Amino acid sequence: MNLLKTLAAISSMTMVSRVTGLLRESLFAATFGASNFTDAFNIAFRLPNLLRRLFAEGAFSQAFVPILTEYKTKYGQEATKTLVDHVATVLIWATVLVSIAGILAAPVLIYWIGGGLQREPAAFDAAVVMTRMMFPYIACMAFVALSSGILNTWRQFKIPAITPVLLNISFIFAAVVMADWFAQPIYAMAVGVCIGGVLQVALQLPSLLKLGMLPRLSVNPFTGLRDAGVMRMLGKMGPAVFAVAAAQISLLINTTIAASLAAGAVTALQYADRLMELPTALLGVALGTILLPGLAKANTEGDTTEYSSLLDWGLRLTFLLSIPSAVGLATLATPMIATLFHYGAFDAADVAHSSLPLMAYSAGLLGFILVKTLAPAFFARQEVRTPVNIAVGVLVATQLLNLVFVPLFGVAGLALSIGVGACLNAALLYSGLRRRRIYVPQPGWLAFFLKLMAAVAVMGAVAWFSQIQFDWIALRARPFLRGGALLGIIVLSAASYFAVLIALGFRPRDFKRRAK
Repeated sequence: MNLLKTLAAISSMTMVSRVTGLLRESLFAATFGASNFTDAFNIAFRLPNLLRRLFAEGAFSQAFVPILTEYKTKYGQEATKTLVDHVATVLIWATVLVSIAGILAAPVLIYWIGGGLQREPAAFDAAVVMTRMMFPYIACMAFVALSSGILNTWRQFKIPAITPVLLNISFIFAAVVMADWFAQPIYAMAVGVCIGGVLQVALQLPSLLKLGMLPRLSVNPFTGLRDAGVMRMLGKMGPAVFAVAAAQISLLINTTIAASLAAGAVTALQYADRLMELPTALLGVALGTILLPGLAKANTEGDTTEYSSLLDWGLRLTFLLSIPSAVGLATLATPMIATLFHYGAFDAADVAHSSLPLMAYSAGLLGFILVKTLAPAFFARQEVRTPVNIAVGVLVATQLLNLVFVPLFGVAGLALSIGVGACLNAALLYSGLRRRRIYVPQPGWLAFFLKLMAAVAVMGAVAWFSQIQFDWIALRARPFLRGGALLGIIVLSAASYFAVLIALGFRPRDFKRRAK
């Protein structure tokens, strides 16, 4: 399997997901603007979404895929299917129980993470109602994460990559059609989340059935807990929650802080986060998805050379694509926010409030993507202690940074704290890999980095000079011209970047790699 080709395919499908995600946010902004009620929805969605990322995706996948790969490599189809059945039983039961607890405790949870909403009681009450509506979403996402882990282990990456599009389509339908069906229009978005979760589950079933890995659930959750493989997975999954999701936990804490700053602050942070997630998903998530099964297989087979070489390939691609993405986000923050969201109820002040957090996030983009590349190197070896220790330290450091940055920069300071924390996380993960000689860099890194910096400098200058030629707020009346101008600048900037790289000797074939 050609890994570069596979990465391109996954990134293309992820691009469809992210583009529809940006469309959904644009329609959300035009329909609802930035207010206490949009804050209420974002706060209500953030808690089940965080639990999805912690338990149903990040920590679960990092713990499950290496053990599943081991079973598939060593023990055969029957033992692997039994493991899948038992894991599915435990995972679904656990998320159903968590959902019930979340529904019952919704008022306390909203008070905890969004107490600032009490300045408008109606918005606080709406957040409680929407939290109760959306908590069952995590059970759907638990099944999707299980399916994705299975399909990725069999190196069938397409369905997991395209699945999030269904949630975005549900959001779009809710904003455009369903909002008129409710006395409080924002409730339509919560219903859209639930519909999206069910659709994503339905998409997984044919692929699992074809592999012979469609889980058979037991009404007795203790059946799964008696499985040694399940217990090993749970033992690694618990600590992995902190290792994978340090930035997400910080984001939840920052939501609490943002809710106390000003009306619309949570929403501004959400829009900036959505744009920052575009390159993170296109490269970081895609690379992590490809690397984890390959690294786990190399570890199972004891092939240390393949292990280090595969990681080196991933790191070079990370630097090649994430650094220009960070510069682009910082330089084009206002044009992107204006082009995507400056419609309807979303006004010029909202553009300014959302652009600053995006600029701040860009400072940590390399760190976000590096963590997605480096963390699998530990989890593929079923080693969680080091990432856990690092993540806990970074979580504390991020909140200490908030004490400095928030008074200085307001809501942008929250984004900057998370970004700096991500860079610290990546640096410590890299240091841990080097100390253990798990990863040994291949020759040529210095020349690679110097050429990269030259190309980024040219690209940044082109982007900056081009974007100052337009009044992005005034172009609201001409949205197609504004969109065309932004697209032209992005294409011109990317062309200048790759032109310099080619002039300096870079060739696509240098990054081709086949999986063993």
